[in-house]
Amino acid sequence: MPRRKVLEDELKSLMGDIMRLGEKVNQAMLDAIEALKKRDIAEAERIIAADKEINALRFEIERTALVVIATQQPLAHDLRILASILDIAGELERMGDYAKGVAKINILMGDKPLLKPLIDLPRMVEIATNMLKDALTAFSNDDAEAARSIPQRDDEVDALYNQIYRELITFMIQDPKTIDQANYLLWAAHNVERLADRVTNICERTVFDATGEIVELA
Repeated sequence: MPRRKVLEDELKSLMGDIMRLGEKVNQAMLDAIEALKKRDIAEAERIIAADKEINALRFEIERTALVVIATQQPLAHDLRILASILDIAGELERMGDYAKGVAKINILMGDKPLLKPLIDLPRMVEIATNMLKDALTAFSNDDAEAARSIPQRDDEVDALYNQIYRELITFMIQDPKTIDQANYLLWAAHNVERLADRVTNICERTVFDATGEIVELA
């Protein structure tokens, strides 16, 4: 088989793996927040255990990408794609850690009830996970224009985080006995906020991949 065809097939396979990794991460965060919302400890434990699959897929992607670089002599755009795949795999693995972190928070809360029904936090997750899905689609399509627009939605996530922060601080001031529960929810919200921040990194890699231009989109 011609070297070029081998390279194209390897890149296609790696891109599919990146999309699969992104889907696992997105689902992990959605599941973690739903488990927190329902105070489902068994589901939280499952999410923590499943993080090993995310880590394993990340390292498999890295191993394959490095073999392709070493054996297929990629040049120019192909090499940028491979460099971006390596970087994005690492970003996705860290996002998976944020989902695992939310699950751990759920367990740490023990049998304590939520301070209030979760409304803004699930909305944060909805926006952040949609951003991630769209960012990976932009990367797959080599779409720099889409990649440049996605980080603007992070402002919505930040606004919701600030709203949650103010609300939880109010709980703490009014009743110091709520400090532990409020802090747990604040940590959970921070994990979601960080996931959205890392989406911007993926978008920056997409612009680099598509154009060769190094930009800061935050």
